[in-house]
Amino acid sequence: MRAVPDNPRDELRATVEARRDLGPEYENVLIESFLEKLDHTIETRVRAEVAAQHGHQEYAPPPGGAHPAPGRPSKQADPTIAIALGSLGIGVPLTAIAVTQAGPGGLFLAWTGIVLVNIAAALGRRRR
Repeated sequence: MRAVPDNPRDELRATVEARRDLGPEYENVLIESFLEKLDHTIETRVRAEVAAQHGHQEYAPPPGGAHPAPGRPSKQADPTIAIALGSLGIGVPLTAIAVTQAGPGGLFLAWTGIVLVNIAAALGRRRR
């Protein structure tokens, strides 16, 4: 059994390789598996970011990450860039999947969902 890659790019490469090995009849199962792992990765990163912003003890800093000096306020990260990069990261494979599986309608639906998530995030930040 193969080790599970930590990097979504490596995971996508492994999924494509598995598809080559297993054939097209397993394509839908492999796609669903990849998307679940990607969702989990994104959820983990979002939770870590939220925990970091709220100062919870659950958050473990990234390896090699420095803690702010005592007495100095930590600079809160702006989630705008993370959301934009996450949207692009999800958008690339989702575009390929949507066009392959559902054509132009699927492409429109996928990017409409991504845009709506970004709008909702922007409105949520505005309310704070």
